[in-house]
Amino acid sequence: MKEQTSFWSRTTPYEAWIESLGLPVYKGYYIEDPRKLELGWWEERKCFGGFLQLAGQEGVTGAYVTEIPPGESLPPFRMALDEVIYVLEGRGLTTVRAGSAERTFEWDKRSLFRVPGGWSYRLRNAQGSKPVRLLHSNYLPLALSALPDPDFFFKNVPASRGGLERDGGSDVYSHASVVRLVLPGSDEQRNVWTGNFFPDMSAWDRLDPFRGRGAGGRVVWVGFPGSPITGHMSVFPAQSYKKAHRHGPGYMIVIPAGEGYSIMWPEGGEKVVIPWREGSIFVPPNRWFHQHFNVNSKPARYLAIHPPLGFRGISEKIEDRARDQIEYPDEDPWIRAKFEEELAQRGLRSLMPEEAYRNRDFEWAYQ
Repeated sequence: MKEQTSFWSRTTPYEAWIESLGLPVYKGYYIEDPRKLELGWWEERKCFGGFLQLAGQEGVTGAYVTEIPPGESLPPFRMALDEVIYVLEGRGLTTVRAGSAERTFEWDKRSLFRVPGGWSYRLRNAQGSKPVRLLHSNYLPLALSALPDPDFFFKNVPASRGGLERDGGSDVYSHASVVRLVLPGSDEQRNVWTGNFFPDMSAWDRLDPFRGRGAGGRVVWVGFPGSPITGHMSVFPAQSYKKAHRHGPGYMIVIPAGEGYSIMWPEGGEKVVIPWREGSIFVPPNRWFHQHFNVNSKPARYLAIHPPLGFRGISEKIEDRARDQIEYPDEDPWIRAKFEEELAQRGLRSLMPEEAYRNRDFEWAYQ
């Protein structure tokens, strides 16, 4: 009977593991403000915590929020997989250890950093009067589906990969740098912001035009050396919105700055409206169209943390515009009407050029 029950069970090894911890689990399409989530005490980590099981994670990417009390340091933690951490609120320090080498670096609100698999790390709240809130992202659900043994990833952790110095001897946690890489199959070059520590995701401005996605938006790709996790950050102008597109599951979107909303929907299905502001989190489900709207008088930006390569599906580079991207002239008229209504409620008007709604090949001006 036990084998039959296991055969028909829809509970994944990852879900069984997080249920065993007894911490809050938040489901749905989005978290508007993770800084206000009610968390539970995580005895093993000596902090407060809660897990996110949003619709688009789909057993590929995992996410959880931790809170470190004022002035406290957490015990060292190590797992076999890479983990990317985004600072939702607060200021603190991380000490990483690889073999006998150790480094400490300081982070602040909106910082992003990665800890490679097999490295030990310790988090400390540098504030004496306020808690720190962190968003952790990894691909543990995918790994546990292949090897359903949490102890392998937390207790029997393989030796750390690599050391704490880059080529040339610089610290791997010195500020990230930009390299120019040629896109495969073309002569076009793109900026890739690469490193393990990004001090402020709201301030970076060395972005390339993202011509195919509309709204005059710009993008920078994010790379963590030697990691299966990648990302990108997109910035788009005030009172504008981007074209709808779709791809595979597991792309976690975090808002470092701005106010707006996104709309997600399966082909031919009902639309889900997601309000967002600084700190908001959502994950578009597999092959759902999604579209981003800036209803503020200042530029908005979002950070997308990508899943491992094999699960990206149709990527951010649209290869079949007719199938995977909706041009402005082809969109549901309700999209434009809602956008203009949302702006009017704020005393603003759309800055979308009228020609964009008539010409599928409209080219945005970039300076």
